[in-house]
Amino acid sequence: MKPIAFSREETVAITAKLRTYFRDELEIDLATLPAEMLLDFLGREIGPFFYNRGLYDAQAIVAKKAEDIGEAIAGLERG
Repeated sequence: MKPIAFSREETVAITAKLRTYFRDELEIDLATLPAEMLLDFLGREIGPFFYNRGLYDAQAIVAKKAEDIGEAIAGLERG
């Protein structure tokens, strides 16, 4: 599986959030490069778990909608 890649704008926004979190919660001043390295690691090693969970959730929604459509069509049957 190819790692999750972010645009430059997304990387800047995410690393800013990481730096703020480290500063506020852990009292660590995380520089930009280590924050970007951490983001790369998270995207490569942990990102696939979040990605797969999103796929499972989307699949469940689509299955429920298909079931609803099937029931709606059955309700239209003439008999």
